[in-house]
Amino acid sequence: MSLIKDIKPKPLALGLTGYYAHGERMTLGLVEIEAGSQLAEHKHPHEQITYIIEGQLDMMIGGKPYSLTAGMVHVIPSNTLHSAIAKTDCKLIDVFNPVREDYKQ
Repeated sequence: MSLIKDIKPKPLALGLTGYYAHGERMTLGLVEIEAGSQLAEHKHPHEQITYIIEGQLDMMIGGKPYSLTAGMVHVIPSNTLHSAIAKTDCKLIDVFNPVREDYKQ
């Protein structure tokens, strides 16, 4: 057992940092995003659930706009195009299934 912030951080893009714990079938991440930072449109085979802890994250998911704020959650299906821009500093939890092998350090 460890603190999530003790895990080696993974830079995801300029202004986006993730801390990831991996089980046998899923990955959990704490993601910190600086205001104004962007995550380019992408997709992956993993189902993703994003839960906003704090801040405002504007996302395009499957061609539809969503403005996510603290307490909100969104399920992103496998292979669905999505992107994001942080309107404020953000902290969020991402859960992926299956494991994000590409996020292992």
